[in-house]
Amino acid sequence: MQGPFINRSAIIPVVPPSLYVLINGVSMYKDIIKMLMNVATGKEKADLVIRDAGLVNVYSNELLPGYTIAVKGEKIAFVGKDGKHTIGKKTEVIDARGKVVIPGFIDAHTHLDLPVVPPTEYARYSILSGTTTIITETLEMANILQHDPGYEGLLHLLETLKDQPIKIFATAPSYIPALLSYGKTMPFTQEEVSALLNAEQVLGLGETPWIPVLDENEEALDILSTGYKSGKRLDGHASGAKNNKLIAYAASGVTSCHESVTAEEAIEKLRLGLYVMIREGSVRRDLKAVSHIKDRVKDFSRFILVSDGLNPSDMMRYGHMDYIVQKAIDLGFDPVQAIRMATLNPAEYFRIDGICGGVAPFRDADISIIPDVKTIRCETVISKGRIAARDGKLLVKMNPYMPPQKILDALYIKDTCNASDFTIPVRDGRSDTNVRVINMVSDLIAKELVTRLPVTNNSIAVDTERDILKIAVIDRKNGIKDSTTGLIHGFGMKEGAFASSCSWELGSPLVVVGAGEADMARAVNRIIELKGGIVVTRKGEVVAELPLSIGGFLASCSIEEAAEKLDGIRDVLSSLGCSLQNPYLSLQVLTGVFLPFFRITKKGLVNTKDRKLVPMFVD
Repeated sequence: MQGPFINRSAIIPVVPPSLYVLINGVSMYKDIIKMLMNVATGKEKADLVIRDAGLVNVYSNELLPGYTIAVKGEKIAFVGKDGKHTIGKKTEVIDARGKVVIPGFIDAHTHLDLPVVPPTEYARYSILSGTTTIITETLEMANILQHDPGYEGLLHLLETLKDQPIKIFATAPSYIPALLSYGKTMPFTQEEVSALLNAEQVLGLGETPWIPVLDENEEALDILSTGYKSGKRLDGHASGAKNNKLIAYAASGVTSCHESVTAEEAIEKLRLGLYVMIREGSVRRDLKAVSHIKDRVKDFSRFILVSDGLNPSDMMRYGHMDYIVQKAIDLGFDPVQAIRMATLNPAEYFRIDGICGGVAPFRDADISIIPDVKTIRCETVISKGRIAARDGKLLVKMNPYMPPQKILDALYIKDTCNASDFTIPVRDGRSDTNVRVINMVSDLIAKELVTRLPVTNNSIAVDTERDILKIAVIDRKNGIKDSTTGLIHGFGMKEGAFASSCSWELGSPLVVVGAGEADMARAVNRIIELKGGIVVTRKGEVVAELPLSIGGFLASCSIEEAAEKLDGIRDVLSSLGCSLQNPYLSLQVLTGVFLPFFRITKKGLVNTKDRKLVPMFVD
């Protein structure tokens, strides 16, 4: 490795797990041991004691009455029936009689760089829900920042996430599915990914899709090999893989999958030795369908509840892991098992069960007090030994995310566009023609539709009566010079345009859908003015927007303001005729070539089965 690389990777120090959390400034492992043992025997007094609580013991799968938990610094020192000896004059005591103590929840698979607000804003509501540990993907940020500031930008984010009232870990960015003609599709070098995997804050390799792996794509296999050498977890993405294809994917060494949408898919993966993450979030809600495993499986130790990402509105409306665990209980899961699937199971999977995942000595004091084992309402939340929330009120402060200028300026477009830039020309003088159209059959799934459209003034126009609109994808660096315009059915808008500076294609280009070219140009130009954003236009005017001034993918506002603006954008789109449940997500995923079955990129229309371009015009 060369000097510049070593300097960059040094931003994330590699430290032993036993020293990840420093207690009251003490950095010597033996001093931590002595302090905790002295509290356990009564030689020292605890800082905080929870007394006379019912304890959900996720190690023994039982509810134990009348327990005391004593906390010193950030760690649990004592768990037992009689803890009077741990209480001193300065000990804060919580009487939990009639209440139940559970471990802090862990979201083992989420996307903190997707919910349009900085991760520190997202974490504010996580704490209120009793979620005290988060493991986030970093692929989206790596994708967006791959050109500049790239690796340093991701390191800066990880550094920000280290010193927060809750624990935030990450997985290293993996392979980005793209057109076969794109060439390099890894955002960072093998050396940079390897350095990230050596950092303790990084617990494994992020989700690697199965299709390029089975295609023996060299970059995908290289990144998996790098992850395997690290000895850490290799998260998978096996959506649609079944039978021999799934077996072959499991043979690549991946250790988990969060893409099961039925109980049968979950059990098939379990039988192959994979950890099964059950998703219940803003992208998909699969818990109800997968919940039938409770009647067919005896051992739930390899099942993990995850969100896979929550948008601001859902976070404020439902909560975080508290909502997911409560739903699992309501669907018939044993309450202790449901709690374990969001605590010990993910901790054991990521090999951090020595510091979190259960209420036991030496573990971090990540604890919630709930009314009873079937009611997941976190009345008091303790994180890293501090009372972080009580009765729905936050008692700790998040350290703000202050991105460097390079991240703020990650949207490079300089030149504006015109309505004529979205013309779809037809050059042979015909009066009508067959064309391929993106047909949205759901909010996330699109198929190819071939239809005949009239040609007017040697070009294809929108047809709102048939719900055929225009869609364009525009490179975030080169602008309209590197773009494509196609047609889409199923968006429903009768007028106006809708644009975003964040999408799921390699490099995260801008995407705009519109019923008129002038409104499309106005929406894109407004995003350029804002240096990123989500914009709705009508009759040449901006009628709703949310600036995404941090790299074109995160807003600098609070989660409350972001939720209000996103709800407003959805309402405006509904008034324009859009019937999609989550139009912002739908707009983002239209460029994602790893999703079924027909997409659009800045290079053109794509059949996602083989990720190859197909022409718009059909002879």
